[in-house]
Amino acid sequence: MSIFLSLAATVAAYLLGSLSFAVIVSRVMGLSDPRSYGSKNPGATNVLRSGSKAAAVITLLLDAAKGWLPVALVRWFGAPHGLEEGTQALVGLAAFLGHLWPVFFRFEGGKGVATALGVLLGISGWLGLATLLTWGIIVFFFRYSSLASLVAAVFAPFFYVLGAGMAWYSDARVGVTIAVMSGLLAWRHKANIQRLIQGKESRLGSKKKG
Repeated sequence: MSIFLSLAATVAAYLLGSLSFAVIVSRVMGLSDPRSYGSKNPGATNVLRSGSKAAAVITLLLDAAKGWLPVALVRWFGAPHGLEEGTQALVGLAAFLGHLWPVFFRFEGGKGVATALGVLLGISGWLGLATLLTWGIIVFFFRYSSLASLVAAVFAPFFYVLGAGMAWYSDARVGVTIAVMSGLLAWRHKANIQRLIQGKESRLGSKKKG
């Protein structure tokens, strides 16, 4: 029974992750499709280039929420049904993969930064806050969202290991999930890495051209 519930929760998490809120919010608010300008990435940073800070904030919160919710629900209610850390790892990864390859949007998704943060917050609020603080520090000094995301992705697995047994309970399966998300997030930023090296990367807050 627990195996069936774990599988059902994983599928539900993937479907939730497949909701591309950058596209949905932009449509609802009458904005251009974020896949048609800037980096063409359906994410909060690119939505910000539309000039609507409200749309970007809403997108950010919803993208983070879809990563946080499945993990949090399993943490809160899963134990009586035999759903513990292994299922937390599965649903978190499924929500993240849903954002990267959404079934509702022809498997063309975003880079997963906000959703990954939501998963980390679901695993531990302290872990999520430590990773978010790392992102914020890099953005404050360099104003490159992509660079901040890459640095935060590198540090997230180390934070999880460093805080194990002190700030949060650790589990190898959760640790592997965080490492996989970090690797995929870095891979999705490969074009940004090239632009950073070439000095052509757009800084946070820059608007779309034309």
